Amino acid sequence: MHPVHIPDLDEIRKAYAFTRAASVETPLLEAPALAARSGAARVFVKPESLQRTGSFKFRGAYWRVSQLSPTEKQRGVVAYSSGNFAQGLAAAARIAGVSARIVMPDDAPQAKRKGAESHGAEVVLSHHGDRPREEVASALAREIAETEGRVLLHPFDDALIVAGQAGAGLEAIDQFERLALPSPDIAFCPVGGGGFIGGVSLAFHYLKPETKVIAVEPAGYDGMGQSLDNAAITRVASGKSTICDALQATAPGEAPFAAVRHANVGHTAIDDTAVKQAMKLAFETLKLVLEPSGAVAIAALLQAGDEVSGRTVLCYATGGNIAFEDFARLIAA
Repeated sequence: MHPVHIPDLDEIRKAYAFTRAASVETPLLEAPALAARSGAARVFVKPESLQRTGSFKFRGAYWRVSQLSPTEKQRGVVAYSSGNFAQGLAAAARIAGVSARIVMPDDAPQAKRKGAESHGAEVVLSHHGDRPREEVASALAREIAETEGRVLLHPFDDALIVAGQAGAGLEAIDQFERLALPSPDIAFCPVGGGGFIGGVSLAFHYLKPETKVIAVEPAGYDGMGQSLDNAAITRVASGKSTICDALQATAPGEAPFAAVRHANVGHTAIDDTAVKQAMKLAFETLKLVLEPSGAVAIAALLQAGDEVSGRTVLCYATGGNIAFEDFARLIAA
């Protein structure tokens, strides 16, 4: 097996220096109500839901597209995504003047599909039936790459994507320092395929190793957690439903997994009931509209118990791409 590249500190700093010119510096919000509910000393939320295109995905996509060669840019790109990477890549490709086709599962949220199209991407729907939707969508993306000569970009299993997402970690570390705040003892971070936590965990590993980063996944889709326990990539065979549509990868990518193991990340899993509670509390106490996948870190905080008692905690709220009707229905449930 070939060794998997893990971005070093210089690489993630270089990526952040480039991407911050086009991305939003998302705020660091203190959440006293969440501290009171969880027993933590202090809780901070970093709402990447307020990032360009409504999620952190723009950071990694923008860096990845910037690293295409002139010839590759002329060929255009193709990728698959359940929605948030689709929108991030669409926006990044438009800025770079690159044609983008994106395969999305036919049951992906319509709001995310329309979002990708509004940024100029052509969306192709995949029909997965009873098969894992990631498997079907990725196969169709590969077919398009082969027949059209487009560059195939992976939504998370790419060291350049990991490096780009690390900006959310570097930015948070800088904010804690600028505001003269104590570094977090724990950082809860959502996980689908692992690109985001791969980058964030490396930033903390290099600069704030005292912070324990915790991977948060939906119950039944804890591929990262099982992989960490087994010290090898493990694919979950989950047919379980979850409202966290963006976190249904059945296994982490090689590049994110290598980064996460290098950074000594912990893990936990949460259920849909906890996610709905987290969405409601984020709206009521922080005025944040989060999609289910974007609220799992807050859900993990609320069920952590003694693990967070008396400690300073950071929660990444990673996405807010949800239709009003769906948001209202879920928080009322």
